[in-house]
Amino acid sequence: MTINPYNENESKKQQVELMFDNIAFRYDFLNHFLSGGVDFWWRHKAISLFKKALHNQNYKDSKLLDIATGTGDMAFSLKEIKPSKVVGLDLSQKMLDVAQKKLRSYNLSFDISFIKGDSEALPFDNDSFDGVCVAFGVRNFENLKKGISEMNRVLNKGGIVMILEFSSPENTLFRNLYDFYLGNILPLIGKLVSKDQRAYKYLQESVQAFPSGKDFLNILDECGFIKAKHFPLSLGICSVYIAQK
Repeated sequence: MTINPYNENESKKQQVELMFDNIAFRYDFLNHFLSGGVDFWWRHKAISLFKKALHNQNYKDSKLLDIATGTGDMAFSLKEIKPSKVVGLDLSQKMLDVAQKKLRSYNLSFDISFIKGDSEALPFDNDSFDGVCVAFGVRNFENLKKGISEMNRVLNKGGIVMILEFSSPENTLFRNLYDFYLGNILPLIGKLVSKDQRAYKYLQESVQAFPSGKDFLNILDECGFIKAKHFPLSLGICSVYIAQK
């Protein structure tokens, strides 16, 4: 089932681009506020797992691609891996504009660039990157398997994919509390701050519809990845997936 941000008449891709253009000016604030700041720890944990997997493959001075980079938080955090190059790609130009503005305040030791592009038709040659990562972006793909397959295509042999995404907690009581927060509190705050309640209602719907855990591991296998592993965080609120080409 495809979950669209606004309606069923236009492509999901167009609606996702519009949605993030609409909320770009408040995106960072809402991310940190609505997660209570735990999103910083989620990214740190995800990057630690990514770094370990890359080092296990003897990748140093890696070339990395951050898909659905948004305002660049994950791309900037990749400095922990000490890459030689990072490319951040996103559909939303307004999100990328925020990333470019933030870049001016960073003194990074690696080459970094941001480009507008489609995650399901990546503008790169085969075998272009040592690692590919996505943070809270694969839910927004119009064709999930196509997007995952594109990641596989642009990775070098043995390259690592790391995906950080919301998931559904296994504990029934905690899941009910989490669903209540996503469905009622989060959209209300989102409406007050970003003026786009539907964008945050879409978050709940897309999280509930997304194939998490073993189901997502199976998709990684189907798209050509091997050694796929799943690491739940914060009682399963989100998960890190690591796999190898």
